[in-house]
Amino acid sequence: MKTIFITGASTGLGKATAKLFQSKGWQVLASMRNPEKETDLNQLPNVKLLPLDVTDLSQINSTVKEITSKYNIDVVFNNAGYGLVGALESYTDQQITQQIDTNLTGVIRVVQAFIPYFKAQRKGLLITTTSVCGFSSNPMSSVYNATKWALEGFSESISYDLAQFNIGIKTVAPGGIKSNFINGMQAVIDQDYETLNKRLGELFADGTLIEFTEAEKIAAVVFEAATDNKDQLRYLAGNDAIKINQQRLELGAESFRKNLTHLFNLESPYKSIN
Repeated sequence: MKTIFITGASTGLGKATAKLFQSKGWQVLASMRNPEKETDLNQLPNVKLLPLDVTDLSQINSTVKEITSKYNIDVVFNNAGYGLVGALESYTDQQITQQIDTNLTGVIRVVQAFIPYFKAQRKGLLITTTSVCGFSSNPMSSVYNATKWALEGFSESISYDLAQFNIGIKTVAPGGIKSNFINGMQAVIDQDYETLNKRLGELFADGTLIEFTEAEKIAAVVFEAATDNKDQLRYLAGNDAIKINQQRLELGAESFRKNLTHLFNLESPYKSIN
């Protein structure tokens, strides 16, 4: 029986992935901040719940040490994360730090903690949830986008380092997911951006920017990445992620950005500068 370790398994994609792998005969180690509140996954055979806050380095290290002494880990799925929405100047330093610690530093630390184990095993696979926002950006989410772009760069870079040890690195980049991810977002309101916020809401609501895909369909892409044995770094998940990636490649990064600028009814600032 193969074993997968998942972070952020209490809701949305993390929970859907845990259920899918369990149904496929895997042992699932599902971690979350408050496993005592989970009433669904703990009813399934071959699913073990673990407490883990990915911003807590000591807990990461102790958890990895514990599970690698008891289980043969085949796949690690870094999924914990949330969205911080709003204008950069309206964020507190604590909000910025928490976003980076959860979405980026937490992943780096989990990967770092597992490397010695996978090196000793001479095999292993680390998969990370990035986002369509890991290669394309939207207004009012600068720090969130920064973490997701960073995860793509981190993953590509370390994939070279770990290849010699037969350790694989992959990312799954979803678009919109039908889950409570949006409910878990932290939104900071700034009246200076009221018009842009309204326009952004309109484009989300009518499906122009993203489509919302069932978490189970995104989980199927995670399972594909874990089992297809392909030398492939990024897996696009959802029709919107595929469409946006194709548009960006066809138009080029600058033309794609200018199209979005026009879509958001924004003027180029350089007209006034020059």
